[in-house]
Amino acid sequence: MWGRARWASRLRKGVVELERALASLGNILKLEERRGYNNKSVMGGLERFLSQTLLPSLETDGTSQQAVVIRRVAGELGGYTALPPDQRAARIRSAMEVLRNGESRPAPVPTAGRIHLKQAPSQAVPALDEAIVTVPYVGPKRQALFEKLGINTVRDALEYFPKDYHDRSTLRTIAELNYGNKETFVAEVRTVSVRRLRNSTNLLTAVLADHTGTIEATWFTRGYYRPSIEQGQEMIFTGKIGQYHGKLKVEGAEFEDIERGLLHSGRIVPIYRSTEGLPPKLLRRVLHDVVSYHAPRVAEYLPPYLLERDGLSDLSDALGEIHFPSSWDGLETARRRLGFGELFEMQLGALIKQAARRKQAGGVRLSVDHPDLDLFLGNLPFRLTGAQQRVINEVLGDAGSEAPMLRMLQGDVGSGKTVVAAAALVAAVAGGYQGALMAPTEILAEQHYRNVTRLLEPMGERAPRVALLTGSLKGRARTQVYEGIASGEVQIVIGTHAIIQQAVEFQRLALAIVDEQHRFGVEQRAALVAKAHANPHMLVMTATPIPRSLALTAYGDLDLSIIDEMPPGRQEILTQAFGPAERSQAYARLHEEAEAGRQAFVICPLVEESEKVEAKAAVAEYERLQGDVFPDLRLGLLHGRMKAAEKDRVMEQFRDRELDVLVSTSVVEVGIDIPNATVMLVEGADRFGLAQLHQFRGRVGRGAQRSYCLLLADSPGEDGRKRLEIVEQNTDGFFLAEQDLLMRGPGEFYGLRQSGALNLKVASLADVGLLEETRKLAAGLLEDDPRLDDYPELARRVEARLNSLSEAN
Repeated sequence: MWGRARWASRLRKGVVELERALASLGNILKLEERRGYNNKSVMGGLERFLSQTLLPSLETDGTSQQAVVIRRVAGELGGYTALPPDQRAARIRSAMEVLRNGESRPAPVPTAGRIHLKQAPSQAVPALDEAIVTVPYVGPKRQALFEKLGINTVRDALEYFPKDYHDRSTLRTIAELNYGNKETFVAEVRTVSVRRLRNSTNLLTAVLADHTGTIEATWFTRGYYRPSIEQGQEMIFTGKIGQYHGKLKVEGAEFEDIERGLLHSGRIVPIYRSTEGLPPKLLRRVLHDVVSYHAPRVAEYLPPYLLERDGLSDLSDALGEIHFPSSWDGLETARRRLGFGELFEMQLGALIKQAARRKQAGGVRLSVDHPDLDLFLGNLPFRLTGAQQRVINEVLGDAGSEAPMLRMLQGDVGSGKTVVAAAALVAAVAGGYQGALMAPTEILAEQHYRNVTRLLEPMGERAPRVALLTGSLKGRARTQVYEGIASGEVQIVIGTHAIIQQAVEFQRLALAIVDEQHRFGVEQRAALVAKAHANPHMLVMTATPIPRSLALTAYGDLDLSIIDEMPPGRQEILTQAFGPAERSQAYARLHEEAEAGRQAFVICPLVEESEKVEAKAAVAEYERLQGDVFPDLRLGLLHGRMKAAEKDRVMEQFRDRELDVLVSTSVVEVGIDIPNATVMLVEGADRFGLAQLHQFRGRVGRGAQRSYCLLLADSPGEDGRKRLEIVEQNTDGFFLAEQDLLMRGPGEFYGLRQSGALNLKVASLADVGLLEETRKLAAGLLEDDPRLDDYPELARRVEARLNSLSEAN
């Protein structure tokens, strides 16, 4: 009987010894033959010896002819242990034949030449507008599962794109399989056995073999189900390669018969978002039938000159490739084509809406040349920046027209948006109308009220009469405000959503301003407009800088004004990042400021799981800071699970200096003005994006004292360190927004309608170049064909996109 140590020593000596090893291997096979195929010719049995001793020893010389012959012998003897004597005899004869023929043995037919990918649908597919239940393999039982994914019709299925792809196109031999990798290989099923386990579980074991070796495959099944795999079949397998007792094996591998068209392996395989009860293979099979039938039949809707100009593939090819790519290059070409189409449709829709609004009559022409407006602008306590003057001109230009204004005003924190809003309100009152400014919280509403009345004071007797209306206003005081609004005695109303309560009736509302507009739903904004006289002018404001190209796309039906210049004399904020070991230095700086009578914000680390989990983490952080770090300071807590009244109470305490430190999640108000707050300390700063860090920083530096933004990193990776470095070195909100867009995509921007609501399945709002290109091309097409008469299918798609946006909002 041969020992393993003897073999290992012999194989380590190189090719000469491989020749001797082959001769010895022949002797072992003859000995096995003489012993009646009892599997005792070598210690541990033939199969174990080959897989655990002989094949691993070939790593130093895996390409020589001798090594190839040894692998072929191992392949012939795969599954030998489980075979009955008559089949063992046949395998020994085949292995001895391999040894005798050596180099003269014909090479196997390459696997790739024997397989073919599934192309045609397996059955007829209904029309695009038919219900998904009519498609083969769906039926009434699975209809609800498909509808849960948003697949209600055949058209929905055609446009249900993969979320990811797995490359299973690279086929390996068994000898080339790598431990720990997910691999795809073709093999013959040599043996199959099923063993009954406890709890109605079965263990199905198969030995798989090709010309280079063998590997054991196992599947766990329940009840009477067993995979349809039989001895003698040649199949393609995909699974993660593991090991057991040093021997490679594969568990739960997916497989297909190579005689049929391959759909789940042997190609770049699409991975679709599925739901419980809907097997991924079944979903892929249904979608393949839909795509392979309908993709070649869909009508192209983009103008031919655009396809030629931009080198875009046609719609049929793009749909086929994005579902079942022939190559990675083909997939990228499909994404570019479909993404271009989505953005082009969206830009057309936005421009069509914008043009229709600008032609709309029945608006109110405000008095933009009235002496009261000159009086207001001439008595401001500061000089307007060039950006403020430009934006005021843009707003008044709209307000002086009968076409209702719908304009978005963007400006960084502290850029001076309030004076623009005040100028518009004065123009409304000067023309004999009323104006309203709605803010999302009482704190912000009160802040706007104080700032606007301060700006109007120099007008003396000509100053408009302003009232504050919030939910906390009760009894007779509230009734008086209601009466003043109804009679017109109150000319400007500043408040919260209390402004849109049913009891509030305006006499002649002509201008509606919404601050932090993303905090209000479409219905709330519409309710404010509904209280107006005729079609009112609307100005929506945001303190979140959004790159212009992105804003023009996401809010393309609005006109856009940007205050991109800060007023002179704005207090500089020193921004500094700290590593985990430097935390005490940051705490010391905060404590110094608090001892000097100033205040600080502490932002808790971002918790992605849920608002409930984030709130719990905020409470724990508050208790840690109060008990261990700042026991001598007065701390308050603010998080998203608190009721609005609780939040307002805490913010009032902080504003009134009853608290030294406000511990908060990211819900702390964007525009809140606490002049005495000089420190913004952000825990876990590496988890936040640039835009959010800049928003936090903007909540300090509003007084005369030097302010600090202290960024504490937990364990930043390369991207996290880069973001902190960029924030340290830059204070321009729009520059940071551009960088954030490049690094993290558009989801970081508060108030931005996400790609889901925009119904973008392929296009990325981070592709600034494509955003700008499609807007220019859309404007050019509408100039020549305003109603898209020459492109009815394009017009239909644009209208459908506009309708879906209206429903989403």
